[in-house]
Amino acid sequence: MIPRQYEPLSQSTKAHFFKIPFGKFAVAIVSLPFFSFIFCVVWSVLYFFDRSTATHCGVVNYLPSISAAIGNYQPQRFIWQCAILLQALPRLLVAQQYLRHNSSRIRRNRRALAYLAFVLNLIENIALVGLSLWNSSDFYEIHKFCFIVFIATSECYMLISYILNRHSRKILDVLSTVERKSLYYKRTFLFVNIIGFWFAGYFFMRHNSYCEAGVYTLFALMEYIVVLTNMAFHMTAYWDFSDKIIVCDRINGFDMITANQYSRLK
Repeated sequence: MIPRQYEPLSQSTKAHFFKIPFGKFAVAIVSLPFFSFIFCVVWSVLYFFDRSTATHCGVVNYLPSISAAIGNYQPQRFIWQCAILLQALPRLLVAQQYLRHNSSRIRRNRRALAYLAFVLNLIENIALVGLSLWNSSDFYEIHKFCFIVFIATSECYMLISYILNRHSRKILDVLSTVERKSLYYKRTFLFVNIIGFWFAGYFFMRHNSYCEAGVYTLFALMEYIVVLTNMAFHMTAYWDFSDKIIVCDRINGFDMITANQYSRLK
């Protein structure tokens, strides 16, 4: 898939032109769930400690699970939901750009992986919205389904995205210094995410089986690591599109172009 040619702006449309460097855009989008997540956990510990850290068997616990922190109390639920809804549409734009980016740079026989990564990215985003809108206390089955879908698609997306950038490039497509940096962080965040996910599962099952003091705290901590490394993995788009500018006008709508393309439009 070849990126579309950006049509030049006429004199009459320049007043409606909007632009932002992708780096600032990426930071803003990831900051929404990141800071809302930090707020929800801290606020739950400070003001809802006993309720948010309660376990079914009454053992000592020091941290709330993510579901308790973001979905069971106000204002945490409202703040988290607003952050997730605000970042949902921009993430779709980034997913589309990754599809174009990957389709133009990977080998033809690996193009199907690029489309699979795009679909997984979309489903992950939709599942995140779902588990944020339907909390575990009032809509347990819906929340559980969305959580499982989110975890499955996010893990698969991160793995395929790394494979595409590490092993599927065209023979003559040499990684730049910035792209190598992005690939290094992708590998690091993917590895930590997988380890955190499996430890979270282990501590969750151990807590349910033995009800040992502090084990649910370790489960919650591993949950935090999984969520934060997922955010960090998506943040590597900062380096993947470091030379890009997001633009919007009446002719082309939203698009992402290079700085050189933008200079020719002015």
